[in-house]
Order: sequence, then C-alpha cells, then structure tokens
Amino acid sequence: MESILRALSFAGGVAGTDLGKTRRPVQQGNRVNPVSYDVVIVGSGHGGATAAISLRQNGFGGTIAIISKERGAPYERPPLSKDYLAQKVSFEKILVRPMSYWTDHAIDLVLGCEVRGVDPHAAKVILDDGRALHYRKLIWSAGGTARRLACLGGDLDGLHYIREKADVDRIVSALNAGARDVVIVGGGYIGLEAASVLTSMGCHVTVLEAAERVLSRVSGKQVSQFLQIQHRARGVNLRLSTCVVAIEPGSGQRKVVRLASGEALTCDMVVVGIGITPNVGPLVAAGASASNGVGVDEYCRTSLPHVYAIGDCAGHKNPAAGGRTVRLESVQNATQMAVVAAKDICGNAEPYSDTPWFWSDQFDFKLQSVGLHEDHDVAVLRGDPVEGSFSMVYLKDGKVTALECVNSVKDYIQGRKLVESGSQVPIELLYDTSVALSALLVAVPPDHH
Repeated sequence: MESILRALSFAGGVAGTDLGKTRRPVQQGNRVNPVSYDVVIVGSGHGGATAAISLRQNGFGGTIAIISKERGAPYERPPLSKDYLAQKVSFEKILVRPMSYWTDHAIDLVLGCEVRGVDPHAAKVILDDGRALHYRKLIWSAGGTARRLACLGGDLDGLHYIREKADVDRIVSALNAGARDVVIVGGGYIGLEAASVLTSMGCHVTVLEAAERVLSRVSGKQVSQFLQIQHRARGVNLRLSTCVVAIEPGSGQRKVVRLASGEALTCDMVVVGIGITPNVGPLVAAGASASNGVGVDEYCRTSLPHVYAIGDCAGHKNPAAGGRTVRLESVQNATQMAVVAAKDICGNAEPYSDTPWFWSDQFDFKLQSVGLHEDHDVAVLRGDPVEGSFSMVYLKDGKVTALECVNSVKDYIQGRKLVESGSQVPIELLYDTSVALSALLVAVPPDHH
C-alpha cells in the first residue's frame, strides 16, 4: 500500500510560538523520510478537514498533514446516505474543498494508510506501513468504524455499511447488478435515510429495528411515531422490536436473515446501520483518558501532552447536556470542535460552547433538531403532524432545551435562539403556532450560565 504524500513549502509561523520551524520533509525517490510536521491531523472527515482549514484561517503558518486511510480528498459524509446513494450528485460535488485547495494552502494529504500507534513521549504516530510521522501538535479526528453485527454470520462478506464513499459505491454496484430486495438492520438516521432513498429507487425495503421505535436514542416518541407512519405509507416494511439472530448465505449473492421469532427473510442485499465504534484504540493504548470515547477538556485537549481529540470519538462535557460528558456524532460537533482545537493551537483559546444540532432527510421530510432533549420535563407539540409540518418543543424548568422540527424550518431557526438564550418561556404560547418563536425571546444577562 503506497501512501501519497505531497511535500509542499509554506513560509512563516505563528507569532509568539516556535511552531512553523519544523524542517520540511525531504523527498527521496518515492518515499519521504524523515517526516515531521507542526500539526498532524488523523482523519479526513469533517473534523479533520475543518481543523486544517481553520488553522490556516487563524493565521497558522506551520506545516500541516492530514492522515487518511482513504485515497481521495476530504469529502462530506452526510450525502453518503442521501443524494450520493441516490446517485443525484457526483463525488466531486461532495468534496469539502477542491483538490487544489489543499495544494494551494500547503496542507499535505497522507493517503491510503492508518495510524497504528501513538508515542506521546517521542511525539510521533506510527503508520501501518511502518513509517513514523513526528508532530508538535496532534489532532485526533479518526471518527468511528461502523459497528458490525454480533450475531452468527455478522462477519459474512457482502454485508453493506454506510460510513465511507467505498461503502456506498459497493451498494450502488449491487443495485446496478439488479439487487432489489433489501433488508436494513437498524432504524437510526442511517437506516431510515437509506430506506427512503432505496424505496424511492424502486427497491423493496424491510427495516429491522430492535427497539420499540425508530430513532429511540435521538428523538422523542412523537417524532418517531410520525416517521414510522410515513415510512410505512411509502412502502417500507418497518419491523419494530425485531432482533436478528443470524445471517446466512443464500443462493447466488442472496442472504437469509433469521429473526429471533424464527422467521427467515431472503434478500438481495443486507445494509447494516447500528451505530459506530469510536476509533480511539491507539490513543487509549498510549495512555489517554477514556470517557465515552477519549476524554477531552473544554479546549478539546486530551490527557496526553499536545494531543487533541475532536468529533465522533471525543467525550466532552457539553453545556447543552447540563455539563454531562457526552459523545456527539454530528457534523456540527466535529466542525466546531475542530475550530476550538485550531484556535487553541494558534493561541486564541475559546472553550467549546456550541449548541448541538442535527438533521435528516427522509422522503419529502426534513427533520431538524437543536439542543439535547433527553432530560426534559415537558414536551409541547406545536402544529399538526397530519399536515406534515410540526415541531416538538422540549423544556426543563420552564426553559426550552431542545426542538425537533419536521418540515418547519422557521421554527428550527427561531427555536435555536430560544435554546441558546436560556429564557423562561410561557408554555401556553408555545402551543400557539400564530405566535412566532422569535417573539418569545427574552433578554438574559451574559452571565446567566
């Protein structure tokens, strides 16, 4: 496996620091040795790409490398289960930046390899090809690996996941080869988005969810029930409280999915969307504190010297969660943590304080949520689900802590400000859709937190 490394020159440094003085790598044949960077970023997803971009935007003049196990430029992940799966957009359309951006900004891409070890004492990462990259600062943005099925046959070849471009390319290839009967294991965002796309493409889709409702970890009951009704109305065979006990080879490329009930489902394709396992092994082995992923402080610093962790793999005390340690799997979290880490490296430290937000597109419904609703004591239904547009407003001690909005962009935009303001809101006014949420904003002193 040959990694691709572009050795570029970039003058300057960061005022007040000794960063930017590291010797550039020396090209020797097809190898680069030795290699040292001021900042090494592990992972090329939203977090890793944004960290590099933000470093440059904050005036960082040192050397930067992004390590990625994939072989292409950084790209956006949300479209994988949406428009890219539906073949509505090309890969070039989902690039975070054009390839020329990384060259123009002297950000080296080390592609086609993975980090197998971290030596915090020598300040280096060890790649799977045996090379070592030295760093002065390390940003760990390795995300997570799609969780595999633990049942018998869960490791069979031909099971599909949606985590990387190559995963979706394999699904599209199977569709082009005639696959039409699809079983999706998991009723989370990925499973439901894939179900809506594949159903719209003419596939016969069955979704198997072990919990009593879809999106049980991230949405309230009313939103779950609404989406269940909509998927079934559009032809999705949605099965709740249904556990898979085995997957077996069928004839040809087909698979047999056996359920705890004893039923067997035969299909052309199995797509698994049951969450991720954070990629934190090398950091934990190096001594990093593990706390729902790798534990970080408000500046995204781990317990290891000069090592940051951001995105899906970073457990942090989030203000929206009342200071509890959480690990958020969202583009918003990855990009905002990247900005925090970059600013800290550049000497412009600002603690992480962004309000979490999420979105999902399913059929002709856009679900947008802001805040974290798990700890609410009142839930208000605003609007009518029968009309296909409504919001759920969640409160704790009279304050709006979260919203879930279905085809209600106005509520989402205005409700986000309510969540961030910490205002006391009269519940009876939330029910009244003629009252704009922006009208309920109350000025709160800056030190209210």
